[in-house]
Amino acid sequence: MLMDIQNVSLFQSFSSLDVYHSNSDEPLPAVVIIPGGSYNKIMERDSERVAITFASHGFQAFVVRYPVVEHKDYQAAKSAVAQAFDHIVAHADELDVDVNRLGILGFSAGGQLAAAYSNIAHTKAKFVGLGYPVIKPTIDQRMGVVTEDVSRLVNKETPATFIWGSFNDEVTPFNDHILPYVKTLREHQVPVELHEFSTGTHGLALANKYTGIVNHNRVDEHMSKWFPLFLDWLKTLK
Repeated sequence: MLMDIQNVSLFQSFSSLDVYHSNSDEPLPAVVIIPGGSYNKIMERDSERVAITFASHGFQAFVVRYPVVEHKDYQAAKSAVAQAFDHIVAHADELDVDVNRLGILGFSAGGQLAAAYSNIAHTKAKFVGLGYPVIKPTIDQRMGVVTEDVSRLVNKETPATFIWGSFNDEVTPFNDHILPYVKTLREHQVPVELHEFSTGTHGLALANKYTGIVNHNRVDEHMSKWFPLFLDWLKTLK
């Protein structure tokens, strides 16, 4: 399967969309990846390597590059995510995307952005994956942005959500972030699957050697099972 990799500018300043388009005879499921990096960088571990891994499993893959460093702004980043989805849906035919199987996957701060987009009215995301996400604005000062408690945005139309993390995570501790979000999803009867690993920690991406190469050799074989679990979970969705 041939792949055409492009970068498309978005209307939001200092934002763009990386497109990993696999030529296909039929529309494919697709995932829009929102990397972490505390708004100080777009983490390599969460971007191209994750996109290529999804592409190798039959997905069209995309990575949103939102404003970071001196341009960082939470609201601008949310706009970039929304514009990325608008672009993909508008060009679904040429991108070979099945819009009914188009989802979002976010890591850390990107998980907060992914959750926020999944909760807007008429979201175009049909499924959601959140890896060790920021949920509450407890680390805004550390990141240098003003965010929001995205658990307050959850509603009955929020798409089915898959969440994973580690009990060893000291950046986004389970009790402060994942637990309240899962509770709110359940209260609104949103389908949710949670995997909180006893090993690993924050910021492991795929947690395998492929992302470990660009992540200080941080690998955790047990936590890396989130990816096949996520693929299996997608098969359960209607």
